[in-house]
Amino acid sequence: MAAASETIQTIARLTPLAEVLAMVDLGVKPVTPRAIDLTAAAGRTLAVDATAPARPNSAIALLDGWAVSADATLGAGGYSPAVLPLTPQRVEVGQPMPPDTDSVALFDAVKVSGGRAEALVIINPGDGVLPAGGDSDPAIPLRRAGERLRATDLAAFAAAGIARITVREPRIRVLPLRGSAIINAAARLVASDIERRGGSARLDDAGRDLGVALAAESADAIVAIGGTGQGRNDNSVHMLAREGRLAAHGIALTPGETAAFGFVGPRPVLMLPGRLDAALAVWLMVGRRILERLAATPHRESEPVEMLTLARKVTSTIGLAEVVPVRRNAGNAEPLATKYLPISSLARSDGWILVPADSEGYAAGSAVQVRPWP
Repeated sequence: MAAASETIQTIARLTPLAEVLAMVDLGVKPVTPRAIDLTAAAGRTLAVDATAPARPNSAIALLDGWAVSADATLGAGGYSPAVLPLTPQRVEVGQPMPPDTDSVALFDAVKVSGGRAEALVIINPGDGVLPAGGDSDPAIPLRRAGERLRATDLAAFAAAGIARITVREPRIRVLPLRGSAIINAAARLVASDIERRGGSARLDDAGRDLGVALAAESADAIVAIGGTGQGRNDNSVHMLAREGRLAAHGIALTPGETAAFGFVGPRPVLMLPGRLDAALAVWLMVGRRILERLAATPHRESEPVEMLTLARKVTSTIGLAEVVPVRRNAGNAEPLATKYLPISSLARSDGWILVPADSEGYAAGSAVQVRPWP
């Protein structure tokens, strides 16, 4: 009996979530930057500020109309037109502005007849004109290091003539350690969130040998799912302790108490429980933080947060941070489950709230921050 008991993975203490996040911040280092084609950069994190040459080189028209000097139109009105000294030149969008002009007047703002030109309205300096450097100034970054690239950014970069950019793209290996439908579903969810948030996920087949994966050097981080508890075949945490450094087994987060975190060499390893709700909660609170550190993305609220009123109270345990699914109901947030989160609750919910470890919960009527699921 003694020999058998020595093989059981036991949790000596639940490490506070804040301590685990501090371990992540201290131990996880940014990946090496690399240059990639702009077409492959959606969602990736900039490693250096993105700048573009001054564009345009000279002032260009933003409207189709007459190129004029604004000063020549001073005092113009429908009943007292201002005679222009020269017949204005017609310009089209994108065309360089002629010398000694600074504005574009709409066609009906200038009357040209018999070699005589009159301004019928006052034109302001710069109207209808993009000045030199107005599209991009090399002294002002288009986007800064640490920011994730949106589709709009890529379109702007392409328009500015940028073909390649330097990014940090963490490569994360996702290992479903068993072939159950739940673990496979959790693995696919984590892998898709990694891709959406700027990483490159490699989703292994279920049952791949954990020891081989830990020894490989083809990833910047590893996320393993399953085998973190005290079941007969649960040994993933023991393997991490043998192959690397176990920083924490047992996190004061519910659901997700049996999760583990550590390192193999410099690479972080996050071990998620084999339940969908627990794997999701730990990934949201710890996994995303690891991804941020690898990509050198400043920690901030990166998803839209909706402030709603709690429909009924949520009771939580002091010392445990808790993820609670909620459903939007007539402008209120209705909590659907606590502790164990049934699959039906996850599917029916519109988002989740976090109860901090130092709180006993929220009273009905409290304002809460509702965050979206991946």
